[in-house]
Amino acid sequence: MTDQVIQILDHLTSDYQIIECDPQLADTAQFCERYGYELDESANAILVVGKGEPRRYALCVVLATTQVDVNKVVRKKLGVKKASFATPEETETITGMVLGGVTPFGLPETLSIWIDGRVLQRSKVIVGGGSRDRKIYVTPQALTALPSSEVIDDLAKERPPT
Repeated sequence: MTDQVIQILDHLTSDYQIIECDPQLADTAQFCERYGYELDESANAILVVGKGEPRRYALCVVLATTQVDVNKVVRKKLGVKKASFATPEETETITGMVLGGVTPFGLPETLSIWIDGRVLQRSKVIVGGGSRDRKIYVTPQALTALPSSEVIDDLAKERPPT
């Protein structure tokens, strides 16, 4: 998968950097703390699913400082009564990647990629690299250049302070 991701990035003539990381530190908060990045320059790629038959999936790309609005925005966009985050098993089946390494690059064109508008406000963002041992530091324009991508304002909401 990772070679395919690099081929896609090269095809998009995208400005990107591959960041190797310890697979044990691939989860966003741990990665940022260990490698010196800010949460608001990290974007999580999260698979969501509309309940019902047939099940409908989309990949949401949101800043790590926000959370996907599954109950309102995703549910309405999928046109279903109930929506949730996909299970780790569903994520691996649909994307071919495990949590902590999911990237929007290299997915089937039939899978919608929804990008929260806040992501475009960053000059660069870190996303999964296709496996837990790498991340990609890329311009948001590389994400919007993907054929099945769509920018959705307020796809995510700010996380409540802890």
